[in-house]
Amino acid sequence: MANVTAPSEESLLSKIEHRAAVIFVKGGVLPWFLVMAILIFWLSTDNFLSGRNMLSMLRQATYLTMVAMAQMVVLLTAGLDLSVGVMFAITSVISSMVMVGAWSGDMMDPGWGAIALGCAAGMGAGTLVGVFNGIGVAIFRVPPFMMTLAMASIVFGLALTITGGTPIYGMPTAFASTFGYGKFLSIPVPIWLTIGFIIMMYLFINWTRMGRYLYALGGNLKASQLSGINTRLYLFLAYVVCAAITTFCALMLTARLESGESNIGTHYPLLSISACVIGGVSLFGGTGRLPNVVLGAIFIILVQNGMNLLRINSYLQMVVIGLLLILAVIGDNYRQRVMLTLRD
Repeated sequence: MANVTAPSEESLLSKIEHRAAVIFVKGGVLPWFLVMAILIFWLSTDNFLSGRNMLSMLRQATYLTMVAMAQMVVLLTAGLDLSVGVMFAITSVISSMVMVGAWSGDMMDPGWGAIALGCAAGMGAGTLVGVFNGIGVAIFRVPPFMMTLAMASIVFGLALTITGGTPIYGMPTAFASTFGYGKFLSIPVPIWLTIGFIIMMYLFINWTRMGRYLYALGGNLKASQLSGINTRLYLFLAYVVCAAITTFCALMLTARLESGESNIGTHYPLLSISACVIGGVSLFGGTGRLPNVVLGAIFIILVQNGMNLLRINSYLQMVVIGLLLILAVIGDNYRQRVMLTLRD
């Protein structure tokens, strides 16, 4: 009787292991991270799952979500952008300077003309960083790591030179009251704007020719060239799109701070890459899904929010984020091996 039941038990265990492997391959490490984080913080503090804290957390997540989506565009091509942080700086500085200079300062004047002019100038300055990145990577074949790192140094130096490290105040109050603190249907305006960008990015990544080409470039650049894709053009556009999205996010954060700052955004290069990797985007290009990237960004803010509620030192929070990134890469590498095993 034992000889009859043993094979069936082994078969059942084998099926369970196979099913678990399939779930892990499809979902990646993010669902496990999310469940563990929610359980830990829920059991550790009473305020974590409160409606007020959840809304606050989502508002905080808007900025990282935007930058993570921008970073994903570049990562799909097997590149990366370390200059997203200084895009915040130059956008904030230029937009605030133009707004202050163009606004009359009259409190009766909402200053919408100055706001529009400042936003256009900020968008232009931030997107120009992406243009230079794209030219360096696509035309001159500078490795993305070196090109974007060099641009980060150049642009940060320019931002500090322009401001002398001093914040710029005096922007029209309508800018902050609308895009920084405004609400629609009791939900902060930045959340609505981010939801709109998520929808647009989903359509862009999954339903446009360029979106398909981004995956092709990251999957096999040589094969993409042989198939007739203008690889230089789409590599260039990837960095421009990344910069445009990041720059729009920088305007929202500037409105939130109510000042032009040359030192904002310094932590976004690491956090945006972490959100993408935790969300399953491959550092080698060609792999990744937008919904997972959004969840990856929310997960990082969720962890930071939970640690703040537990009053964990901000320096230790940096350690935790770094460890999560390493674990995510290890988990992704293991997932790739499991995927190859399942195919065999």
